[in-house]
Amino acid sequence: MMNKAEIIDRQNRASPAFIRLLGGKLVDFDAGKCACTFEFDIGTDYCHSVDIVQGGFVTAMLDAAMSHAMFLHDPDIVGLSSLEIKTTYLEPTRAGKLRVEGWAIKQGYKIIFMEGHVYDADDVLTATASTVSKISRAPAG
Repeated sequence: MMNKAEIIDRQNRASPAFIRLLGGKLVDFDAGKCACTFEFDIGTDYCHSVDIVQGGFVTAMLDAAMSHAMFLHDPDIVGLSSLEIKTTYLEPTRAGKLRVEGWAIKQGYKIIFMEGHVYDADDVLTATASTVSKISRAPAG
């Protein structure tokens, strides 16, 4: 059985290209609580107005953290399809180091409700998200 550091390393090596493009990596998770934390190091290539991260990229980071919390919680899950996602921008999210947390708030067999937060380097909450996703599971057997 792999320890936590090995699981994090495996997840980071297998992460989708968009996470790597945004300078992202999984840094912590709690499978029992269905929660995880990513760090992103966003460059100005993903910004408008000089250093403000474009909202779609903020949502992508939140979606990654929320979905990975579920993948790390239940190995039978092979995919999540967002049915709805809402992002609230509380402050400008500026280029640089960001901490993005995601967690489940209610899970059924086919549907999951999740939330996420983005914090800047000064630990200021800049954006939140909530999502409802459809769960795809590996075939039984």
